[in-house]
Amino acid sequence: MTEDDPTDEISEIEDRIERLAEIAERCRKYILASKIAIGGGAALLLITIVGLFGFGQTAALGSIALVLGGIVSLGSNVSTLRQTDDAISAAEARRAALIGSIDLRVVADAPLKLV
Repeated sequence: MTEDDPTDEISEIEDRIERLAEIAERCRKYILASKIAIGGGAALLLITIVGLFGFGQTAALGSIALVLGGIVSLGSNVSTLRQTDDAISAAEARRAALIGSIDLRVVADAPLKLV
């Protein structure tokens, strides 16, 4: 292979895209967990305020902490997911440009030989 051959760089970009896709998937899982934490904390706070089960002030403070922690985690992971998606788009565009720069040759239609 020559120095002008972009196949190595294409391989590196594909590896980077795979790593970024794993990060994006992890962010999506954390976003789901954050939404569950927010919902669960809000439900627990509502139950505590209404006084259905006789939970005390500790449960109310815990539910508020759960809601706030879920909001912080949600915001952090949403912004990380956006940045990761932007990085994936940029890497895919670079890969497409490299593939487009390769001088591909058309293989003639030849009959297949069964060996």
